[in-house]
Amino acid sequence: MATERRPFHLVVFGASGFTGQFVAEEVAREQVDPERTSRLPWAVAGRCRQKLQRVLERAALKLGRPTLPSEVGIIICDTTNPASLDEMAKQATVVLNCVGPYRFYGEPVVKACIENGASYIDICGEPQFLELMYWKYHEKAAEKGVYIIGSSGFDSIPADLGVIYTRNKMNGTLTAVESFLTINSGPEGLCIHDGTWKSAIYGFGDQTNLKKLRNESKLSPVPFLGPKLKRRWHISYCRELSRYAVSFLGADVSVVRRTQRYLYENLENSPVQYAAYVTVGGITSVIKLMFAGLFFLFFVRFGIGRQLLVKFPWFFTFGYFSKQGPTQKQIDASSFTMTFFGQGYSQGVAPEKNKPNLRICTQVKGPEAGYVATPIAMVQAALTLLNDASDLPKAGGVFTPGAAFSRTKLIDRLNHRGIEFSVISSSEV
Repeated sequence: MATERRPFHLVVFGASGFTGQFVAEEVAREQVDPERTSRLPWAVAGRCRQKLQRVLERAALKLGRPTLPSEVGIIICDTTNPASLDEMAKQATVVLNCVGPYRFYGEPVVKACIENGASYIDICGEPQFLELMYWKYHEKAAEKGVYIIGSSGFDSIPADLGVIYTRNKMNGTLTAVESFLTINSGPEGLCIHDGTWKSAIYGFGDQTNLKKLRNESKLSPVPFLGPKLKRRWHISYCRELSRYAVSFLGADVSVVRRTQRYLYENLENSPVQYAAYVTVGGITSVIKLMFAGLFFLFFVRFGIGRQLLVKFPWFFTFGYFSKQGPTQKQIDASSFTMTFFGQGYSQGVAPEKNKPNLRICTQVKGPEAGYVATPIAMVQAALTLLNDASDLPKAGGVFTPGAAFSRTKLIDRLNHRGIEFSVISSSEV
């Protein structure tokens, strides 16, 4: 991508937010990577100069780089001030947008980037926003030659690229994949900042409009090979992992399906069916989750209920979400494993007449999901945009991570940074 005319290769918008501070720290870490062969001028952006300055000072202290604050640009802008967003976008090759919930604050940033020729990456896990941006801005982004890539954090790079990795490693045709996410915590347990909780509340509270958007798109179904992938019950037992599992209600399924549609329609790849689950341990965890889920689904239907859910995240989630977010000890002790079970056909076996005769198991493993793996994934996605231009889709547009990066070196970059893709087993049945 052309970077010569713009002062900053990367701009982290919302760097003073809870997740944004970790993204800024990751860019600072990448800037001094020993293997880096070129400069990486970058800036932080947001509403308050003092808060942005403090983020840089904390990163400088943590990384042992006392000169960092003087090396990084600061841009003052606000989502309620379109002119300020234009000024930010004019100075950036790629904007890393960390300001959510995206349904409220994301579109002005997307629009400013397209109009001013900057590419854009976010870490959104809100299907309605992601799909709406495609329908509203794909053609405009293509005309400008810029790339708008959503869900480039833990939502949904491990799932989206994990399916592509599984397909690439199968010695045949992959037709269906189930993924199981396991979150591991230390002695102090898990905690997630309530920004993610708010996005979930508003998303589930507006399911009607998401269904309406999908109905209006009038997309024809993507064909599939072999038997239709059967959905598990809402609570099921995974024998391979010896754990109970529930349906994963994040953006992964929406994102993976959009990627598979793109790969089928544009690259003539055989589409892969996909279902996502999260493991929940023993029966006690299942019961707690059932109660929390019933509370959530009841309260999210009403305005006053949503207000209560937003105000008291700690109470409604048994302490898993809080306004303070996790401590550093909780972050350091946490990790994730996403296990993929795939099935398909070896060459020469006709899917129309036979059951799948190939099985494969792969994994994506990494550090704490929200505030370590997400910044790594987001920053490496941005660097892939900068450095692997010849392997991106030829024209710009609005893309999922898998659609944008399926032919790039992003998986290699992630492996090098601690988000590891590996084959566990592969066999013929």
